[in-house]
Amino acid sequence: MRLNLLLASATALVMAAPLLVQSSPVQAQAAPANGAVQDVVVDQGVLRPLTIAVVPFRGERGSDISTIVSGNLKRSGYFDPLNPASFIETGLTLANAPNFPQWTQIGAQAVLYGAVTPRADNRVDVGFRLYDPYRQCQLVSYQFTATPEQYRRIAHKISDIIYQRMTGEPGFFDSRVIFVSEEGDQLNRKNRLTIADQDGFQPIYLTQGDEVIMSPRFSPNQPDEVTYVALGKDYSRIYLLNLTTGRRESLGEFDGQVLAPRFSHDGNKIAFSIIRNGNTDIYVMDLRSRQLSRLTTDPGINTSPSFSPDGSQIVFNSDRSGQPRLYVMRADGSGQRPISRGGGSYTAPAWSPTGNMIAFTKSGGGRFSTGVMNADGSGERILSSSYFEEGPSWAPNGRYIMFARQTRGGDTRLWTVDLSGRVVSQAGYQGRGTDPAWSPLLDGPPANLGFNQGPDSCSS
Repeated sequence: MRLNLLLASATALVMAAPLLVQSSPVQAQAAPANGAVQDVVVDQGVLRPLTIAVVPFRGERGSDISTIVSGNLKRSGYFDPLNPASFIETGLTLANAPNFPQWTQIGAQAVLYGAVTPRADNRVDVGFRLYDPYRQCQLVSYQFTATPEQYRRIAHKISDIIYQRMTGEPGFFDSRVIFVSEEGDQLNRKNRLTIADQDGFQPIYLTQGDEVIMSPRFSPNQPDEVTYVALGKDYSRIYLLNLTTGRRESLGEFDGQVLAPRFSHDGNKIAFSIIRNGNTDIYVMDLRSRQLSRLTTDPGINTSPSFSPDGSQIVFNSDRSGQPRLYVMRADGSGQRPISRGGGSYTAPAWSPTGNMIAFTKSGGGRFSTGVMNADGSGERILSSSYFEEGPSWAPNGRYIMFARQTRGGDTRLWTVDLSGRVVSQAGYQGRGTDPAWSPLLDGPPANLGFNQGPDSCSS
């Protein structure tokens, strides 16, 4: 459900020289013994996260907000929240700056604190400040106005602001994940379309388990619109589902089984595959006219289409050469050419929201891997490998990938990896799940929400 946040009295998100600059290779910052800030290039070494003191916010739900923020930042891999038991200064209020030496003494490279203040209209103001104790200046401060029930959304938005201020790249915490949750054993397995916050909290079951659900995907520009495949006893259908209204609509009946639907970036088209007469080919449907166009015609399996962000190209996998490889074609189906160059089988391609990379699943040598390559097929890198993993989906900032990983015992969980390949962990949802798809940011970047920006004292 889309939540409207009223934001007021916001100051400072001016991008100066960031403390963490993410690129390939990843760059981070560390504070040496003298407290000066210096760049550390992480290539073949070990990423050193930035130490941040997240002080429990004052007021009702304040402690919950700070706990959520701390958890988000830690999972990103680029922050190391300090244990609150180590804090020397207590009783921080928004009216005052921190006692800087007391924070540098415990090694805090950033200090975050805030407060929740009730309003007469039953809403709350949530304000926070982020300081650099070594330079003794304020990095950013904001104030949100919202209902008390929106505390989780506020915490995710605070996390996004901090992540962007410290890395120079957009955050991804105020987003959701849709996936297929699993219950029961292999002989009596029940799966349901499920949506949750990106940290795994507030899961909602969208189907009842009477259909087999496959390949849920968000519209890239509409976080309330999803598509998925439902298999029944005698049918396979592609559905469109509006998460706000609950309206579910079938794309129609097709002669053959349908697979792997994905939206175009503008949300006006869906590409998918149809298995028909022993062949699997890719089609595109215009959602406004419902006109269907066939894009591939050769024998074999052509599936898993994924649009480039500009809508001009589609990446897909095909076994036309005898082994599954990745191919790219123009959006009208012309110019089909292979781009994967290594050994093994390539499947499940997903175009990055930034447009410069493609994620994929690769199998070979008895293992499955999650990898990325440049959009032209060069620069292939494996980020994660295990007994079995599949189905990569990009975070909205193009820095993290979520996928499903299965153990030899058949237990499948959601995992994430960052583009460095060094931040690999189980995702927040603790149950069994497959086919994850990351939503766009729920309300877009902060600038689209009416934030008032002011000077950043650390960059002046």
